[in-house]
Amino acid sequence: MQKTIFITGASSGLGKTTATLFQSRGWKVIATMRNPEKETELNQLENVTLLALDVTNPQQINDVVGQVTQDHEVDVVFNNAGYGLMGALEAISDERLVRQIDTNLLGVIRVTKAFLPYFRARKGGLFITTTSIGGLIGFPLGSSYHATKWALEGWTESMAFELTRLNIGIKTVAPGGIFTDFGGRSIDMNSHPAYAGIEEKLWASFEEMMKTASTPEQIAEVVYEAATDGKKQLRYIAGQDANVFVERHQKIGREANHKEVGKAFLGE
Repeated sequence: MQKTIFITGASSGLGKTTATLFQSRGWKVIATMRNPEKETELNQLENVTLLALDVTNPQQINDVVGQVTQDHEVDVVFNNAGYGLMGALEAISDERLVRQIDTNLLGVIRVTKAFLPYFRARKGGLFITTTSIGGLIGFPLGSSYHATKWALEGWTESMAFELTRLNIGIKTVAPGGIFTDFGGRSIDMNSHPAYAGIEEKLWASFEEMMKTASTPEQIAEVVYEAATDGKKQLRYIAGQDANVFVERHQKIGREANHKEVGKAFLGE
């Protein structure tokens, strides 16, 4: 029987690549994005439906999910919409901070909540959320972004307890670097003169780090694995760089790892 996946943030990067991968393997794909009228590739594929969705708009979420669950039998919801807000806390306006939390955290929670009655009635379904290695390990000048990704990891662990008895799965996919539009629309950079030295060191380190980044195709394969392996596994570390970071973190402990990260990125 043909299965269906609902994807948020499908206009570029991992979301778009995941939509293409699932479609190529026989799935129906409901690909959502803020401006589907601008999409020129996914709309050419069979069994792909494009819908407008802004995950910061609660009413639109409820309307879209309500319509989708009337018209389709959804098996997997992939919460992928998000971006990275980078910079020292002093450089970030309240408006930007609220937008980051609204998109990365509340957007996931809202979409999940909207689908819950449907999955509960069906007695089955699966939620997968893109988090990040930054949801497990902190890096310099990413405090706002880390706040959302750490929150998602904790939220997912707690949600698993209330969903398991309903036969509803929930998982996270935590990539490291993804070689896509890094520095483009998925990253919001913010500078402050008081932190110029740290910023210069960090951006240089990021450029080096991206040399070992995964392709979006590699991470999409992990999403596909999470969607199809049938395991009650909570977290999938995605990408060689992410696995190296996590293994090192587990081996030496959080405090020692924090010192190593500072030395690696800031030379301190």
